[in-house]
Amino acid sequence: MPKSKPMFYSALMLTGVNLLLRLAGTSFQVYISARIGPAGVGLLQLTMSVGSLATIAGIGGIRTASMYLTAEELGRRHPGSVPWVLSKCFVYSILCSGAVALLLFFMAPTIANAWIGDLRTEGALRVLAAFLPVTGLCAVMTGYFTAANRIGTLAAVEVAEQLFTMAVTLLALSLLAGQDAGKACQCILLGSGLGGCLTLGCLSVLRLRERQPIGPSVSLGSRLLQAAVPLALADILKAGISAAENLMVPRRLALHPGTADPLASFGTVSGMVFPVLMFPACILFALAELLIPELARCAAAESRGRIRYLVRRSLKVAALYALTFGGMLYLAAEPLCRRLYGSAEAGRYLRLYAMLSPMLYCDAIVDAMTKGLGQQKICVRYNILTSAMDVAFLYLLLPRWGMEGYFVSFLITHLVNFILSLRRLLKISGVRLPFHAPALALACTLGALWCAGHLKAPVSRCTSFAVLLGSLLTLSRVIGREDLTWFLGILRARKPKKPPI
Repeated sequence: MPKSKPMFYSALMLTGVNLLLRLAGTSFQVYISARIGPAGVGLLQLTMSVGSLATIAGIGGIRTASMYLTAEELGRRHPGSVPWVLSKCFVYSILCSGAVALLLFFMAPTIANAWIGDLRTEGALRVLAAFLPVTGLCAVMTGYFTAANRIGTLAAVEVAEQLFTMAVTLLALSLLAGQDAGKACQCILLGSGLGGCLTLGCLSVLRLRERQPIGPSVSLGSRLLQAAVPLALADILKAGISAAENLMVPRRLALHPGTADPLASFGTVSGMVFPVLMFPACILFALAELLIPELARCAAAESRGRIRYLVRRSLKVAALYALTFGGMLYLAAEPLCRRLYGSAEAGRYLRLYAMLSPMLYCDAIVDAMTKGLGQQKICVRYNILTSAMDVAFLYLLLPRWGMEGYFVSFLITHLVNFILSLRRLLKISGVRLPFHAPALALACTLGALWCAGHLKAPVSRCTSFAVLLGSLLTLSRVIGREDLTWFLGILRARKPKKPPI
């Protein structure tokens, strides 16, 4: 096993890769939007919602389960048990993804007609079904490489996959799609599937080259099911309700007198605003990816001090990062969307949703740490509650308030989920958050926004906001000497001090 690196160095490596991949993905989304228009993007989003449900059902929670079980065995210093973990995960993945793939393939016409309402999407659903087993096996391998801290290897393969996927997709779009949104979706899924084949092949070869000795057989069936099934149920339920929501939105929006083109309005928010809104979060997603196995190792080793340190540090980093980039998105929303999409409507929506970015970004970190500490079943309960609330709110609010009702539903349900998850994380980790620090940080952010908002140029606004916010946070001692020392230590590539165990 290669020598592991400190977690935050691995996070920095993943950060660069995630930025590259997210930039490529966002640029590709802009290209698609310009090619097929807002209504076409809306249809594409509906198709991808159904495809996402099928993919999540086929994966069946195996990625996190593979990551969690591998991290547990490595934390217990049983590397010989890892091959048994992977073999059990492979069997589970093949059975789960194969069953879902067959169901999706034969039900594609019915789903396209009755659910999506457009038979042009039948071919895309069948393409997805053909590659679904590959997607499941890729999930197993990426979970293993993340838990084993093979971040550099995984990052290189992910970059190769993204470049290959985009090249194949762009070629297919230029040759086959034209202006047809259904064919565009088919081309996108074809490129994604072939990219998955490349990833699976590369990771499998790299794993076989490790030639790790196999230890005695260990019983993993119950542990695998306990790790995967709750996550699978939660993810399937969440994806299923999300798909139902997305399919319901244009139909309920059509009942709102002020909405001229429901599909275009939905496509503007889901296909244009959300990719830009979540683009800066890719850095936090890199940290979230590493927190799950790291906290699982700490829990297995009963390192309570390390767990508390990681929870406090990660929450603070996520909150400060989210406030900074959320404010910048708020200030630059309208000119940014005019530049990307030529749409003033997208800019107005981005400005509105940018106010929620601190909560959304922090929720990704909280969710990862909760899962890393083995709280998958609790996550299932929270997802059931908030997803049911979302469906009810959308059904009631969309005909009355239109897309403003969509925003209200989004705000309430995500806020409830975040509060419940944060409360659970603090309880199981034993961490106490002082009230004054978040309140001061929010006050500093509002003050910096007010000052920077008087400038006209978007670049000047964002730059002055970042400088003012950093200064105010330092003066108010939200950012202290310890934080600066930690940050400078990372920049100088020094190994940080180990927290108490």
